[in-house]
Amino acid sequence: MQQPEEKKKFVQEKFSSISGKYDLLNSLLSMQIDRYWRWKTTRLLQEFSTGPVLDLCAGTLPLSLELTRQVKKRRVLAVDFCEDMLRAGVNALPRDERRERIFPVCGDGEVIPAPGNTFWGCTVAFGVRNLARTQQGLCEMHRILKPSGKLLILEFSRPTNIVIKPLYSFYLNKVLPGVAGLVSGDKEAYEYLASSIAAFYEPEELLSMMREAGFSAVERRPLTFGIVSIYIGIK
Repeated sequence: MQQPEEKKKFVQEKFSSISGKYDLLNSLLSMQIDRYWRWKTTRLLQEFSTGPVLDLCAGTLPLSLELTRQVKKRRVLAVDFCEDMLRAGVNALPRDERRERIFPVCGDGEVIPAPGNTFWGCTVAFGVRNLARTQQGLCEMHRILKPSGKLLILEFSRPTNIVIKPLYSFYLNKVLPGVAGLVSGDKEAYEYLASSIAAFYEPEELLSMMREAGFSAVERRPLTFGIVSIYIGIK
């Protein structure tokens, strides 16, 4: 098992290596269903039409873009600890007013570079799995939210349907690393993706960790046969 600092370094290096092809591969490998997942997630912040939102583990900024698309005056602090991913996202931003409402910052999700009680919403898309100290990261997410603020975690999960489960396992472990390796030039990064999903917390365990971090009204909403889930918590 990797030590926390070893995991941080490994994940940072892997995401740096695939940053240029990351968005292309996401759309290709998910058959663009990832757009629907992000839309569903950001819709859950509709009640917060004003005030800042934190997009943690923001990567190449796809969720930040959806957050600013859905609410025209929303400002988003986009934090990721891989500078190459953020640079790739900034370089690909559309030439419209959303560029002025997304503020990318290179920072650690376990020590979020923001004051407490700042944001009405915190979103994390496919990033909690990559934290070296998950509980510490959840506590930080709670700290930076305003009272009544909402945490939304979009993360891969393991389907339990007897038909979907073996098909998904075959795709995740055999098809995805091969195709992604050819396109990105780094097969190991996508082998890590499969292994990290297999090793991730069971849904009830993650919900329990959210409660321990201080969140209330926690719940999970599975999407697409349980391939991904949205975890919701209120400060």
